[in-house]
Parts: sequence; C-alpha cells; structure tokens
Amino acid sequence: MREIVLDTETTGLDPATGDRLVEIGCIELINHMPSGNDLHLYVNPERDMPPEAFRVHGLSEAFLADKPLFAEVVDEFLAFIGEDRLIIHNAAFDMKFLNAELARLKRPPLPMSRALDTLRMAQARFPGAQASLDALCRRFGVDTSSRTKHGALIDCVLLAEVYLELIGGREPGLALSADKRRDGAAVQVARPFRAPRPHAASPEELAAHEEFLKKVKDPIWRRDAPNPPS
Repeated sequence: MREIVLDTETTGLDPATGDRLVEIGCIELINHMPSGNDLHLYVNPERDMPPEAFRVHGLSEAFLADKPLFAEVVDEFLAFIGEDRLIIHNAAFDMKFLNAELARLKRPPLPMSRALDTLRMAQARFPGAQASLDALCRRFGVDTSSRTKHGALIDCVLLAEVYLELIGGREPGLALSADKRRDGAAVQVARPFRAPRPHAASPEELAAHEEFLKKVKDPIWRRDAPNPPS
C-alpha cells in the first residue's frame, strides 16, 4: 500500500488574500513505512515574505528568488503523489493552498477525500489534549532535535513517525532490516532464538490424570493402552 506524507510552507494563512506556497515536502510510505523515496521542492511565491511567516520557516524572499515557479514543478509534484492517499496534519490548510496553486494553472483540484488528516485522528484519539505536531511528537517520544524551524520535509519525517504511532505503533521486538527495499522483496525480520520448553507431564499430573480416568466409563485413553498401574 502506497501513501504520501505531505507538508507545505507558505507566506501566510490564506491564499484568498494573496498568500502563496513556498515549500512542498513529500515522503513515500509503503505499507506505512518510509521507503526512502521523497520529494522536496522550494517554490518562488512571486511576492514578498511577511516577517511572521519568515519567523516560522526561515525562508526569505531573497532565498526563494531564484527558485522555480509552481508552474515549473507542478508536473513533478503531481507525478510523485500519483493517485495515492495523502497523509497531512491539518489537511484543510495544505489542501487549500495546493488547490489554489492548481486553480491558477487551470488544473483539476485535489479532492479532500484523498487526504487523511492526522490532526483529526489525534483529536479523536486524545480528546481535549493538544494535537499539534510538536505535541504529538512529545507524546510519542519522537525526536525533534534536528528541527530548529518548521520545514516541509523535516515535518514530513516527524509526521511519518507520528502517523505510525496513531495507527497502532511499531510492534515491540520487531527489528526491521536497514535495507529499505523498493522492489517488493520481503523485508527480513530479526527474531530472538528461544529454546523449546519441556512439555512432558510431571508425576503429579500423571497421578491426577489416573484418578480422573477412574471416574470415566470406558475412557478412550485406556483403549489400546497397557493396564493402568494399581
């Protein structure tokens, strides 16, 4: 099963007032586990960068000035996500911006039905608790030390771990091979060796069984068996 963890960074909160995408991050999951295949795009928003947005992601107008326009990367983006399910934290926000960019190019929108919102999943599982990505990382013990500011790709990495925990988490004791296979080959699982346990009945158990047989008429355990001990 293929899924895409997706995150974006923007110049603000509302594309209807002129805010634009500036960064897209995508990570491919195969059977809920990262495959090692990802997509990371910076996008020139063709506008200034408000100070509030810069404080969040650290992407300046000067840094983005030589980056491609969304029109130049849209085909690469759409090819990567294909028709697969999108795993997004606060999906309404990211989908709103993506569809605004697609509308500018007269491209069909991405249906909300494709998005699985981990924010809603967390709110349903932990009613009343904080459900931001940072809060969920703290709850599940996900290491965020590599992130100093919000970034689309690093947030995808964190969200992939949070998503795995939200759907049940890793089964304890299973160590997956470090070789992430993309060719469909089975992943090797390391299992500890356990010596077989003795299972012969003890003398006390045998004696109790004999007492039980005395109360049974024509027990099947006596058929074709030697005479019971007296």
